[in-house]
Amino acid sequence: MTAARGADGSGAHWFEEEAGPLVRPYTFTRGRTRPAREHELELMSVVTPVPGVAAPVLDHARSSLLRLLGGTPRPVAELAADADLPLGVVRVLLGDLLDAGLVRVAPPPLRTGRPDAALLREVVEGLRRL
Repeated sequence: MTAARGADGSGAHWFEEEAGPLVRPYTFTRGRTRPAREHELELMSVVTPVPGVAAPVLDHARSSLLRLLGGTPRPVAELAADADLPLGVVRVLLGDLLDAGLVRVAPPPLRTGRPDAALLREVVEGLRRL
């Protein structure tokens, strides 16, 4: 068994070469597939930590996610990638942090105007290469 450094530098991601992660993602959520309450947690929703709130005792997964946020607003998708967890798991964990009043979630910023034609061409070309 070997340890790898997690995104937060804690060495939190333990795995075995052949078996993969020793802690399955559903254990972080206590088997839940949805947050306890209905929250709007889209991929590009922006999560911001609430400053000055005394955090209750949190388990490792929730405290690590809160630590990953630092003091910077970040999209849900970016948090999931940095935490190296499935999006559904991160949504459940963020829902718990929302319920505890430790984070705020804002809807994705609205884009005005037309999409960039050059970017759309790049996306189409990238999809064709797949």
